[in-house]
Amino acid sequence: MPIPKTAPSPSSTESPYDWMAQSLQTIHRAHWHRSPQILSGRPGAVVERDGRTLINFASNDYLGLAGDDRLMAAAIEAIQTNGTGSTGSRLITGQRALHRELEQAIAQLKQTEDAIVFSSGYLANLGTIAALVGPRDLILNDAYNHSSLLAGAKLSGATVVDYRHGDLQDLGDRLQSHRSHYRRCLILTDTVFSMDGDLAPLPEILDLAEAFSAMVLVDEAHGTGVFGATGAGCVEALGCSGRSLIQMGTLSKALGSLGGYVAGSATLVDFLRNRAASWIYTTGLSPADTAAALAAIRVVNQEPDRRAALWHNTRSLRQALQDWLATQPTELTQGDRAYRLLPSESPILCLQVPNPATVSQLGRSLTEAGLWVGAIRPPTVPTSRLRLTLMATHQPEHLAQLMAALRSAIPPGA
Repeated sequence: MPIPKTAPSPSSTESPYDWMAQSLQTIHRAHWHRSPQILSGRPGAVVERDGRTLINFASNDYLGLAGDDRLMAAAIEAIQTNGTGSTGSRLITGQRALHRELEQAIAQLKQTEDAIVFSSGYLANLGTIAALVGPRDLILNDAYNHSSLLAGAKLSGATVVDYRHGDLQDLGDRLQSHRSHYRRCLILTDTVFSMDGDLAPLPEILDLAEAFSAMVLVDEAHGTGVFGATGAGCVEALGCSGRSLIQMGTLSKALGSLGGYVAGSATLVDFLRNRAASWIYTTGLSPADTAAALAAIRVVNQEPDRRAALWHNTRSLRQALQDWLATQPTELTQGDRAYRLLPSESPILCLQVPNPATVSQLGRSLTEAGLWVGAIRPPTVPTSRLRLTLMATHQPEHLAQLMAALRSAIPPGA
C-alpha cells in the first residue's frame, strides 16, 4: 500500500517509539519504577539475591515447598519419563496421565467433582471468566480484586461494575439495581486479597448470589494450602465447601510449582475444556511442573504441622508489630498517611508507609540490613506499604532480625 501524499513527514530526530522513554521518566519521578532481581540457588526463607544473602519476606512460598527435595525429585522423575515439554494443546497433542492425576488430586483437596489445570493462574482467570459470561451479561467485581480477574472481566465483553472492597451492602445494592437487566451475572472476588491480607466475606456473598441467581467465582491463589483444616483454602475455612461456586487457584504459591486450576462441578470442567480459549489454545503444563504440584498436594495432605508452623510465625510477627507500634508516638501512628498495620487475617502483613519515596527508601534500608521485603507503591495499591509474607520455614531469629531492622529504619518521630 503506497504512503498517502498527505501523510506527515517524520522528523529526522524523532522516532514513533520515543514516547516510551518519556513515560519511563514519569514513572521514575513518581517513584513507581520497578525492575526484577536476580536470584541464585534454591528458593526458601533465606535466599541469594544479586550476590547477597537475604532473609526472604517477599515470597508467596508460604509452606516453603518451592525448594523441597520431594518436589524436585518428582519433577526430575517426570522429566526422565515424559520429557521437558507438553509440546502443544492437550486437545491436539494429547495429555499425560500426570495431568489428570493432578486434576483429580485438586478436586479431592477442594472437595469438588472435578478440576481443570491451566498453564498459569492468569490464564485460568482469563479463560474461565470469558467462557462464563459475554456481552449480554453482568460482572460484579470487588474493587481490590487481582489484575487477572479484572482482565478476564474486560476480555469477556460483559458489563463490569465494581463494588466497594468487601462491602456487602454495596454489593447487594448493585445486585438490586443491575441484576434484572442482564441474562447472567457473575460475582468475582479474591478470598485472600494479596496486597492487604484480609479475607472476603464469602458466606454472605454466596447468600446474596443465591438470592439474585448469580454465579460466584473465587480466586483462592493465596488461600490454597494455607487455610482450612485440610489446607483446601478459604472456602473450607469459612464453611462454604459444598456450596454452589467456582473455585480458581494457583499452583505457584503455597504449592511451590507453576500453573492454575479451576475446581467445581463436572459439568463446569467439561464446559471449560470446550470453551475456555486460554486452555484450548495453550500448551499444557509441563510434566515437571505437573509432578511438582502433585507432590506438593501430597505434602499438604500429610503434613498439617507445616501449616501450623506458618500460622505460628504469622501470629508471632503480627504481635511483635502491634507491640512495637503501640510504643511509638502518636505522630508516627495516627492519620491516613502514618505508619500502621493494615487489617489482615492471613500470612500477608502490610505496614502502611506515608508515601512512595519513603517506602522505596525503607525497602533499600531493609536490604542493607539483610532482609528482602516488598516495597509496594501506587498504582498497584492505593497507599504505599511494606508487604511482609510469612513462611512455615521462617525461624524465630528471622522474625527478630526483621523487627530490629524496622526499629532502626523507622525511629520514633520519623
